[in-house]
Amino acid sequence: MRIPYAPSTPTDPTPQTLAIYSRIRARRQPRPLIPLDLALLHNPQIADGFNTLMGAIRTQSSFPLALAELAICHVAVLNGAVYEWTAHAPIALRAGVKREVLEVVLGGTWRGGAVGLDEGMVLEFTEQSTKSIQVEDELMERLKARWTAQQVMELTITVGGYNMVSRFLVALDVTESNGKTMEMPAKL
Repeated sequence: MRIPYAPSTPTDPTPQTLAIYSRIRARRQPRPLIPLDLALLHNPQIADGFNTLMGAIRTQSSFPLALAELAICHVAVLNGAVYEWTAHAPIALRAGVKREVLEVVLGGTWRGGAVGLDEGMVLEFTEQSTKSIQVEDELMERLKARWTAQQVMELTITVGGYNMVSRFLVALDVTESNGKTMEMPAKL
């Protein structure tokens, strides 16, 4: 990483800091703190806010999980975030994304017809939101016709949130993944 990782225990063990570490550990259980956490914990208050936001995006959304994970994987590909891809591609497959769909996302050829209608809308939204920030009115109308206002918001915050994550990961080279090749996960 371009800066050292923060220690896995607080250097200033105040009740507030200990509580923050505890909340982040609870979200990660049964795993230990991950490199992303250790990068963020240089400022425990920011790490705490990040943990709360991303935890809600991951666990409190009514947007279909497979489509959310597909969007996250597409953000990773678009932004060259190898660590994000490596973490989320297996989750996407377990959530129900077809392997062939993930392969065309990784290859940048998803417009070729291997994706369903919902998947195509999510991928197009993710691409527009990530690359040009502006989302075309026509696409937004199709999203609103398909999902509730809450779900459109949840897709939007998922894409925006994981753009934040990928930019943080790549800028600091968390896990020293920059320049490595994104690969499809092993078959489940």
